[in-house]
Amino acid sequence: MNKTVEATTLDVQSYIDDQRFMPFQWLIVLLGFLIVAVDGFDTAAIGYIAPSLVQEWGVPKAMLGPVLSAALFGLAIGGLAGGPVADRLGRKLVLVVSVFFFGVWSLVSAYATSLESLTVFRFLTGLGLGAAMPNAVTLMAEFSPKRIRSVLVNTVFCGMPLGASAGGFLASWLIPAYGWRAVLIVGGLTPLVLSVILLVLLPESVRFLVARKQPAEKIRKILRRIFNVTFETVTTFTSSEPPHADAKSAVGVVLSKSYRLGSGMLWTAYFFGLLIIYLLINWMPLILKDAGFSVERAAFVSALFTLGGGIGALISGWMMGKFNSNKVVASAFVLSGVLIFVVGQSTGSAFWLGMLIFIMGIAMNGAQSSMPSLAAEFYPTHGRATGVAWMMGVGRLGGISGALIGAELMRRQLGFDQIFTLLAFPAFLAAGALMIKYLSIRFGTRTQVPALP
Repeated sequence: MNKTVEATTLDVQSYIDDQRFMPFQWLIVLLGFLIVAVDGFDTAAIGYIAPSLVQEWGVPKAMLGPVLSAALFGLAIGGLAGGPVADRLGRKLVLVVSVFFFGVWSLVSAYATSLESLTVFRFLTGLGLGAAMPNAVTLMAEFSPKRIRSVLVNTVFCGMPLGASAGGFLASWLIPAYGWRAVLIVGGLTPLVLSVILLVLLPESVRFLVARKQPAEKIRKILRRIFNVTFETVTTFTSSEPPHADAKSAVGVVLSKSYRLGSGMLWTAYFFGLLIIYLLINWMPLILKDAGFSVERAAFVSALFTLGGGIGALISGWMMGKFNSNKVVASAFVLSGVLIFVVGQSTGSAFWLGMLIFIMGIAMNGAQSSMPSLAAEFYPTHGRATGVAWMMGVGRLGGISGALIGAELMRRQLGFDQIFTLLAFPAFLAAGALMIKYLSIRFGTRTQVPALP
């Protein structure tokens, strides 16, 4: 027999914080993980098939810049648009539509016949990708108890590097056997199936429903589904939020006086982090191929970089629950910069190079994977999806820059050591931005009201 909550008013976040983590919440974690994983797979796929495009279509490597960055332009626009829409219409609707959308265009991309058409299709794929990931993170944050929120959000975001890594391992098998188009076909069919699963199983955020003053019955139904508890006596649901906001609109919250500096520093850190990651994801297979690796070995070693991200995200998430989140992520960026430099100076065997790249991936992807959790805890519910999505959308300009800078580095024929030495600097700049955000909160630039209690 179901238990009954004997109250007329219930704070949903306080209730979630006080309960043990239920099996249905683990299902939400799994669904969020899968969304981010297929996102990571589709985002990284173009980098793994790049050597095959050069070989099959006979195009110079430097001409791949537009097609490698097209999805990133779409990601930026999709993130900027998807966040405000989700704060207005709901996280679930945006998630289902965006996952379906990028699945369709990834599938269409497999049948491209020129760099121009592939560039257009990758841009459209990116629109869906950009809207999906930040809303998956936001939804997970709003269903998580405070004591384990950072770990859970980072667990969901582990899907990004692990999905990208799986793409590399799969590409190393699929491309020799079936050609590069098979990678995009798998990347299209998987999210199409997932969108149907999301439509059936994924609940809407109760914090969003409370913030939008939706009927109590909707909220009761979701909470009953999660906790197996009856809430029939509850007529009013609330959520612990700051009593007043600087602006009514979600965009206004993100750009308000209380959040403006912190938003700018989050965007800066995410920009430089993605510059590093997407340059390496998109160009490392070609960089390694030029260093004497086969196409298959280059894809395999490159995948080690993203594989380490899952470990790094879990370590970082655990530490964020124990120490100041800004300091933890800033320290991870500093460590990343040091390791990037060390990789560039390594002259050992392919085995040891692979190990160093794997360790570098733990630090770098761990830092970057923690950024959405950092943003989710910074903003209130009515601006959270926009805050997370805009950080990721503006930050995607860093990914675009990384793809284009990679093309320029290839054109200039810089050496392996020179490329990695240059890439160490953005990691230190990202760390500096997060420390500015931390100091601004500590010394009162932003009102110290916890946005996500």
